[in-house]
Amino acid sequence: MLTGMKVAVIGGDARQVELIKNLCEWDATLYLVSLDNLEGDFPGAQKVKMDEVPRDELDAIVLPVPGTDDEGYMETHFADESPRLTKTWLEGVKSSCLVFTGITKDYLTNLCNELHLKLIPLFDRNDVAIYNSIPTVEGTIMMAIQHTEFTIHNSNVTIVGFGRTGKSLARSFHALGANVKASARKKEDLARIFEMGIKPIHTNDLSKEVKDCHILINTVPSPVINVKVLQNLPQHALIIDLASKPGGTDFRYAKKRGINAILAPGLPGIVAPNTAGNILATVISQILLEEKGERSS
Repeated sequence: MLTGMKVAVIGGDARQVELIKNLCEWDATLYLVSLDNLEGDFPGAQKVKMDEVPRDELDAIVLPVPGTDDEGYMETHFADESPRLTKTWLEGVKSSCLVFTGITKDYLTNLCNELHLKLIPLFDRNDVAIYNSIPTVEGTIMMAIQHTEFTIHNSNVTIVGFGRTGKSLARSFHALGANVKASARKKEDLARIFEMGIKPIHTNDLSKEVKDCHILINTVPSPVINVKVLQNLPQHALIIDLASKPGGTDFRYAKKRGINAILAPGLPGIVAPNTAGNILATVISQILLEEKGERSS
């Protein structure tokens, strides 16, 4: 149980609902910030403003999955204004407080480093990323069906990136009967792709391998779907970019060529928020329980 632990949950999307429910069931005391329009009864939780949070008593802060932007602002689907995480606000937090986020960018990383706060980017963990790949794959399949006029079976699908999500995507589209290619840079990844019965391509050769592509799915958060790749991609192809904003696709040039390119980060929070929220809640609870055990020992 998380009895006696105080947690601030700031902003976020539908995933936060399940997260809040779970933390309340574990008997944590919650302060909900920028969640004014959140409906439901959450025993042990109270809605407050940023300046009303007892920062010096907090054991943890849970930020939205995307973390903050370059100025500290955070997404929220349950309030009219975006909350902002500033150095002044964080200076009031005790040094043992844990800061949870899905992903982190320079602003948040530098801020926590400067204040010597432990930042935990949950999506850097293998367990979270692998669990999260399940709703990501289902959402991607849904989008592929919605935005094409042909079956996935026997279509030509290219997966860019062979990380934890890329592996799940390649396996699932292959199982649906698609002709799958997967790109990677590491020799061991290319070997694994071959072992799975999928055509391996080196990421440097991507532009040469997309001439017959029907669906291109990117998981790499860097500009890999560039002009050179887009010039060789058929105009009728569909791009689904799953990388965090701004994605890895040159959307301007894709639009100029008339290619349907969709930026779709955070699919789990859209297609399966209950499942995605439970994944985050389980891992955060485990970490807090470990932290509580260390403090009491």
